[in-house]
Amino acid sequence: MGTKARAAVAAVAIGAAASTAYAQEATPLPQLQAYEVRAAWRQPVAPLRIAERTWQIGTAGLSAILLKGSDGAILIDGGMPQAADHLLANLQALGLAPSDLKLILHSHAHADHVGPLAALRRATGASVLSNAESARLLAQGGADDIHFGDHLLYPPVHVDRVLQDGENVVLGDLRLRVHFTPGHTPGSMSWTWDDRRDGRRLRIAYVDSLSAPDYRLLDNPRYPRIVDAYRATFATVRALPCDLLMTPHPDASGWRFQADAATQPTPVDCRGYAEAAEARLEAQLAAERGETER
Repeated sequence: MGTKARAAVAAVAIGAAASTAYAQEATPLPQLQAYEVRAAWRQPVAPLRIAERTWQIGTAGLSAILLKGSDGAILIDGGMPQAADHLLANLQALGLAPSDLKLILHSHAHADHVGPLAALRRATGASVLSNAESARLLAQGGADDIHFGDHLLYPPVHVDRVLQDGENVVLGDLRLRVHFTPGHTPGSMSWTWDDRRDGRRLRIAYVDSLSAPDYRLLDNPRYPRIVDAYRATFATVRALPCDLLMTPHPDASGWRFQADAATQPTPVDCRGYAEAAEARLEAQLAAERGETER
């Protein structure tokens, strides 16, 4: 064997020994972690009537609001990715074919609210409406979220129409207005519309989450003006037309969605919702400043 051949054999042997030693010493790569949620978020409920044209068709712990009108239906939010078949079954229970769902709207683009939108869009042919901030996150299936990274993933969904703040969305006799309420996400949206209950006009507000769960509020490099965004949103929410408040997480506005009834034993209005969220944000800010000072 020549000198070069012996050197090559020695190099292979050294490399193999090093790989074996590294494999023995290195920490195993982590297991992939699924996005697991509480049981109520996954507990199906039958369609629950909120007002003449407004229904909750989601789960016990997550809102999916359906509006039935003269020219079809509009859905706001859908819950977790695995909820698509349940939502389609509830459409059928209300006498609607999949093709009767014409528009899909949402609050914010996290997996627990927009998870099934791609599947619903394929099954129904409905158009998905969003704003520019959320459209990016929807297209990425929740990846590169500014707070959660790649933890809250879901099937990506294409946006068919990009909305502007204050724009009206009209389908036959259904007319909703979008209100940009950034904070929980940069693309958070809230919705208002009129309905009737017990023969009386009812101004309904579906207001997005106002929480900041473990968010960095001070000097956040991905969301530098996050505190300003929250404070502007609190002012917006206080001023909404709001005889009845609903939220993506129903318990945040005092709702209980059970098998046969939607009740609001401890009603919350828009002003109270905003003021409670503002107090929590200020407390969170104070705690973060204290940690920074230490």
